[in-house]
Amino acid sequence: MENCHVLLAVFPSQGQLNPSLQFAKRLVKMGVKVTFSTSSSAINRMSNRSEIQGLDLAPYSDGFDGQFQGVSVNDFWASVKTKASAALADLIAAKNQEGKPFTRVIFATAMAWAGVVARRFQLRFTLLWIQPAAVFDIYYHYFTDYGDLFRNCSGDQGVEVPGLPVLTVRDFPSFMLSKTTTDDLDWALQSLRDQIEEIKNEENPEILVNSFDALEFDALRAIKKVRMVGIGPLIPSAYLDGEDPSDTAVVCDLREKSSDYVEWLDSQPKSSVVYLAFGSYSDFPTTMLEEIAKGLLEIKKPFLWVLRELNTGEKPEEKLGCKEELEKQGKIVCWCGQVEVQQHPSVGCFFTHCRWNSILECLSSGVPILACPVWNDQLSNAKLVQDVWKSGVRVGANEEGVFTADEFKRCIECVMGGGEEGEELRKNAKKWKDLAKAATKEDGSSYLNLKAYIDEMLCSP
Repeated sequence: MENCHVLLAVFPSQGQLNPSLQFAKRLVKMGVKVTFSTSSSAINRMSNRSEIQGLDLAPYSDGFDGQFQGVSVNDFWASVKTKASAALADLIAAKNQEGKPFTRVIFATAMAWAGVVARRFQLRFTLLWIQPAAVFDIYYHYFTDYGDLFRNCSGDQGVEVPGLPVLTVRDFPSFMLSKTTTDDLDWALQSLRDQIEEIKNEENPEILVNSFDALEFDALRAIKKVRMVGIGPLIPSAYLDGEDPSDTAVVCDLREKSSDYVEWLDSQPKSSVVYLAFGSYSDFPTTMLEEIAKGLLEIKKPFLWVLRELNTGEKPEEKLGCKEELEKQGKIVCWCGQVEVQQHPSVGCFFTHCRWNSILECLSSGVPILACPVWNDQLSNAKLVQDVWKSGVRVGANEEGVFTADEFKRCIECVMGGGEEGEELRKNAKKWKDLAKAATKEDGSSYLNLKAYIDEMLCSP
């Protein structure tokens, strides 16, 4: 495999960086040389870069170099596209000049232009899809044969497409529909449209998916013109196959973790803690945080709540009227190691916004889910969690579209209670944990799928 050299191009967001870095580590372990390319500002903020062994880093400027104040998402994406396209082209040309060309370009979601660069150099490329296969299916159908069906759907009408459960509007990724899209999301629609076009133009396209066969058997096989291959979950080895017990942390954490939350978890009874975290970017309004807080106080269970500092520097918990009562019952932190927390025996459920990394980490930890999606793929993920995998419940809004304390209380009690529904959710959560671990072992589906991809697509003459 000494001539097998992959260029892995990744958009500089934490949600993309972590699964992509785990993927790179697996390639390296299987003997593939990997050059990992993302923005210099992201690489400079990686708190534990030294743990990445055998990986070459190829940073590019995103045009802002850490100065993001007042920069719109559209402008950031456009700048990354322009700057990184040129940087990747220069890197590929330099390797060709050295006589050490790349074997293939692999690019993550929202990086379709990397495929355009690869094609310019007659390089084959592969998409690394870091959302569920079902969400790719939805986008593919939307941008090909079923667009009108999705656009004309309203209310409780259902959409039926191959390989997926019946979907209503509340289950669609929010990027799809013009009535739920703002100018700030134009970049997302364009990048997804470009992604599908690149796939359609590729002969015998193959997509690597951060999922696994047992979890999405039908969704991985729903599109006849595209071969989707489950190679996940892409999370640290210590929490899956156990091959590397030292691999216990995400490689890229763009925020500084709080201290002493593990000691606090150690002091709590088994399966008693409600863990709440809403990701790197989602900001809930204070009114909704107040309702969550009231629900927590009413259930009287210990909780660990991640409330990160806002871009303005404000701390959301300072605006809560019941802050003192909350701190007597649980613990509020600004950031923590998510997989580390989910794996802790004191955690009884995970209250999440439903980004795919969070869902996969939770499924791999065997913890039931309280789903409160906000946008993007989170809406579809919540549908899968509740109705397909049956490992959690979805928080419902009232007739005014408001999430209430009573609803939060109901859902937490359902997930953590001793009733039949709670027992079934916990049983299913344990099932998915076992299947996720099995998939990544040496005889598991994800391990064998990735090995076959390396043998057939990367290292074959």
